[in-house]
Formats: sequence, C-alpha cells, structure tokens
Amino acid sequence: MDPALIIMRTVLDRLYLFAGFAAGGFMILIFVLMMVLSAGRPLGVNVPAGPVLATTIWGNSASWTLAALPLFVWMGEILFRTKLSDEMFRGLAPWLNRIPGRLMHVNVLACGIFGSVSGSSAATCATVAKIALPELKKRGYDEMVSLGSLAGAGTLGILIPPSIMMVIYAVQANVSIIQVFLAGFLPGALVMVLYSGYIALWSLANPAKTPPPDPPMSLRQKVNESAKLIPTFLLITLVFVSLLVGWATATECAAWGVLGSLAIAWWHRMLTWESFWQSVMGATRVTCMIMLILAGASYMSTSMAYTGIPQALAAWVGSFNLSPYALIAALTVMYIVLGTALDGISMIVLTTAVVIPMIKSAGFDLVWFGIFVVLVVEMAEVSPPVGFNLFVLQTMSGKDSNTVARASLPFFFLLVLAVAIITMFPDIVMVLPRMVFPG
Repeated sequence: MDPALIIMRTVLDRLYLFAGFAAGGFMILIFVLMMVLSAGRPLGVNVPAGPVLATTIWGNSASWTLAALPLFVWMGEILFRTKLSDEMFRGLAPWLNRIPGRLMHVNVLACGIFGSVSGSSAATCATVAKIALPELKKRGYDEMVSLGSLAGAGTLGILIPPSIMMVIYAVQANVSIIQVFLAGFLPGALVMVLYSGYIALWSLANPAKTPPPDPPMSLRQKVNESAKLIPTFLLITLVFVSLLVGWATATECAAWGVLGSLAIAWWHRMLTWESFWQSVMGATRVTCMIMLILAGASYMSTSMAYTGIPQALAAWVGSFNLSPYALIAALTVMYIVLGTALDGISMIVLTTAVVIPMIKSAGFDLVWFGIFVVLVVEMAEVSPPVGFNLFVLQTMSGKDSNTVARASLPFFFLLVLAVAIITMFPDIVMVLPRMVFPG
C-alpha cells in the first residue's frame, strides 16, 4: 500500500481518536457535575451520580447489539489494506466509457461498492481517491468535479449498510439495527443517482472539459477486467440477502462480513500477519473511542431524563406549533450548523436524547429519522472546517481546503435535495423495512 496513504490515514485516525476520547470524557464529567449541582433544585432530584454512572454505562455497553460495531469497524480496516480500490477502477471503467461523464462515474460507483463493505466514510474516500485521483488527472478530467465527486461519494460509506453511524444511532434511539440497515439501501441508491446525474449533466454542458473516450473493448475483455470484483460483489450480496430474508442478525452479518473481508484480502494476496495485526489494532482503537463516546452519551441521556430537560425542550418546540415539514427543515439547518464544528458521531450522541421526543411528538418514524440523521451527518463530512472527507482529499490532492470545499459544494446541495426527497416521499426509506417486518 502507498506509504503516503498510510501516513495520512494514521494522522487522521489520531486526530479522530483524540477528538472522540475528549468528547466522551467531557460528556461524562459535565453530566456528573450537572446531576450533582441540580440535586434538590426545581428541575433536579436527589440521585446518587456515581452509582447511576456505573449502572448506566455498564447497562448500555454490555449489549449483544453493540457487538456488531467492532466487527464492522474491523471489516473496513481489513479492506482498507487490500488492492480493492485498484481492482474497482480497472473493473468499472470499461462499462462507463460511453456514459456522459465517463470515468468520473467510477468515483460514485466505487465509493458505493466500497462503502457497502466498509462502513466508514473516511476510509471509503481515502481508498477510492488513492487510485482515482491520479488516473483521472492523467486522462485530463476536470479536477474540481473529480474532487467534488470523491468528497460527496465518499460519504456513501456511512449511508449504504453496513454503517458505523447507523449502529450508533440504532443503539442511541433504541431501534432495530436491521431495520435501519434495510432503510439505508434505497436512499443510498438515490444519492448515487443524484451524484451520477449531476456528473452527466455537467459533462453535457461542458463537452470541452471532458476527454475523449478510451478505445472500445469487447464484452469478453470487459468481463475479464471485472472478474476480480466478483468476491466483493458476492460479499455485498451475502450481507444484503441475509438482512432482507432474515437469515442473520446484524451482528451475525458483521461476523460474516469480517470473514468475507479476510477472504478478499487473501484473494488479493494482501493478508499477512503484519496487515492482520494492523487491522486488529486499528479496529480496537476506533472501537474504544466510539464506546467511550457511547458511554458518555448513555449517561448524558440518563442525567437529562432525571432533570426533565428533553421533555421541557420538546414542549417548548411544540408550543411553536411547527408543522412536521417545518420541524425537519429546522433540524436540517441545526445539523448543518453543528456539522461545521462537530464530527458525525458527536452530532448523533449529543442530539439524540433531546431530538427524539420532538420527532416522536411530530409523528415521524424513528427508523426514517435515522436515515435523515445519517444524511445530515454526510453533509458534515463535506462541510468545512472539520469535514473529514475534505481533510482526506486536501492531503491526497495537495490542494488547499478552500479549493476542496468549493469543489464539494454542488454535492453538498445534492445531499440537501436528497433530504427533501425522502421527507416528501418517506416510502423510499421505509419500503424495505416494512417488507421484511410487516408488523
């Protein structure tokens, strides 16, 4: 693997881990103080903060459902160390040569494929950009659209199941992980269609900036080029069918996903003891960070329930008599603003306890709201100054942050459009969960 990519990933991981551990620790400290100081006051009650802290963290961490989290993280770590990005570009390019926009569609499809077996936005963006950026630049494609499409499509790693963000939301909101996973497939396809549609329209409007197509290939040549993607497609199919038919729980699917990822790494001759141990340690560090944040969030939810703050806020928002659409618009703006200062995990865990009562009172389904939250977290991934995908592309392209942010702006607005579409047509999100769980 490219040493520069490994160094960049290591630096970003350290920053991400530091922010996560700081967020989890500060949440626990702040809400312990809040419970102690509020005791006996009008909103407070006399509750022993220490015992509540211990029982809450243990009760929420000792969860079979959460066992899926480290497995999905490990699956992404394994695949990050394979040649999957090289094989995806080589295998997808021949099939897209005649479509307006040509090889820029590889960014969208490759991110969608890798995202469906990774679960991480930053890993998806870095893995695909590693091979796509040099290839597109060498062939003369517009650099701004290439960067923007990679920034936007990289977010598919947290929208197309399996997704770390979906697991965290499902645990926080106490909803079925499988239902949230199933709800993410069609919105993920919708976002891919919006991205590819924009690329095609831009290409038709700017023919001078689109290089000529590569020499045509026969069907047999195309199939030969795509043959090495078969194991990945089989893994995606296995996970999707298992969830759809009910053959396995989300945790069992995660275990099968790890096994499939190890098989793909072996297929690419990248499975060594060194890479195996690096993937284990990488997954351990990320999982510990996420678990600390979840521990802080669970205690936050409990302490806020004792003080009655979420119910008071929900009643206050209800006094404005907002329509459901107005509430979603207000929450979208709120999350966009939060996305300029917080990472996706922090956005979910800090807001769920307050927002869920409002969403319930407005009549929205919590599974649908999970996909809404993931979409607005995707916006945060491409929002300056803390969007992790912008950091990845800034490092890999050598461009300044303002250039990368401008390039991603059209795809940011496409995510806003996707939120509007699923709000107007919620069945796009709910059709698969209702099909599998008709009750």
